Amino acid sequence: MREGIHPEYRPVVFRDRAADYAFLTRSTMTSEKTVEWEDGNTYPVVDVEISNVSHPFYTGTARVLDTAGRVERFERRYGKQG
Repeated sequence: MREGIHPEYRPVVFRDRAADYAFLTRSTMTSEKTVEWEDGNTYPVVDVEISNVSHPFYTGTARVLDTAGRVERFERRYGKQG
């Protein structure tokens, strides 16, 4: 790798505020906020909207959309074109 062109790759805590879940990994993300981790060290923390703990696909709470019913309802409401 060429020197001086790559961002710093270091430990960062990603925190899912919705699920009250955090995990420590390595990343090039930066943040002004910090958090003290379980090992006693202080790391930058990046707040995320969703993670595997709160995403419906991973939690098994995904809703199945009735697209056929929606199309039929649209056609009833606005008339079938064609």
